[in-house]
Amino acid sequence: MPESRGRAGAKKRAQRVSELEPQTQKLPSNPGWFVPVMCGLMILGVLWVATFYVTSGDWPIAAIRYWNLAIGMGMIMAGFGMATRWR
Repeated sequence: MPESRGRAGAKKRAQRVSELEPQTQKLPSNPGWFVPVMCGLMILGVLWVATFYVTSGDWPIAAIRYWNLAIGMGMIMAGFGMATRWR
């Protein structure tokens, strides 16, 4: 069976592309404390918000009232922010 004319050119192009592929660098992994801190922030943030709602605002800090929600959500967001950097 006859071969098409395009095959020889395709092989040459594939060979040139494989020669030009850049060398990949391995990214360094995170330190050992990274994952526990990330998980701890998310869990602590959820517990902070849940405690605020369950106690009707008396706990964790009654004097700052609804700023307790900002603190809890800030901890959760910091944990998720760390999760985006996890390798």
